[in-house]
Amino acid sequence: MKRSSTMRILVVDDEAPARRKVLRFLRQESDVQVVGEADSGETAVAAIHKIRPDLVFLDVQMPVHDGFSVIESIGPEKMPPVVFITAHDQYALRAFEVHAFDYLLKPFSEDRFKQALHRAREHHALAGGSLASRLAEMLLALQKQRNYPDRVLVEDNARAYFVSVRGISWIEADGNYILLHCDSKTHTLRSTMENLQNSLDPKLFVRINRSSILRLDAIQELLPWFHGEYKVILKDKTELRWTRRYIGQRPELLKLP
Repeated sequence: MKRSSTMRILVVDDEAPARRKVLRFLRQESDVQVVGEADSGETAVAAIHKIRPDLVFLDVQMPVHDGFSVIESIGPEKMPPVVFITAHDQYALRAFEVHAFDYLLKPFSEDRFKQALHRAREHHALAGGSLASRLAEMLLALQKQRNYPDRVLVEDNARAYFVSVRGISWIEADGNYILLHCDSKTHTLRSTMENLQNSLDPKLFVRINRSSILRLDAIQELLPWFHGEYKVILKDKTELRWTRRYIGQRPELLKLP
């Protein structure tokens, strides 16, 4: 099935010079239309939902919400075709090659950019393909390769010390701070939920609503609640709500064996 010959492109990079470089190269092409640019993962997710571009040039290394988090937020099945932009990252580069995704390794030349755009044109000309399954497989492969820290540095007045992530029962947002609930003690950390979530092993932790992350083996019981949500009871008797939006981000956790 043929598509429109003009590709609608979104450019995502947190570094303004890198975005300007991509935009400069795109301005030399007659069959593309730049429909937006984003300087963070959060704005990229909003732009993809609103604009629905045909192609995204997506920076991998962005603070808080990186390129892979963008794909996870959109969902592999709804994500437009992607050309990844990355600094050297051996795990990411290997994943791109194995799962047949094109990428631009910074600093890239105009010729290399044109090669990537040419391949994107070929994909755009013929609709369909296995993009969703390849994205899902790539994310899974990267997740397996990634090393997650086993402790978190917290500060208490003039003291600083480490807290084992396996000692954290659940995590709560509190304004500009994060509360780490560890048995009978609570530690305060200056961070964001997105930043902390990205640093935690998803095999151990899950985010269940905007303000709560919990350790999976701290759960004692799940009770079906209203509108497809769950009431979560932890082993320390804390009661939390697992909302539909966040169930949708990790549906595999609630599948019966």
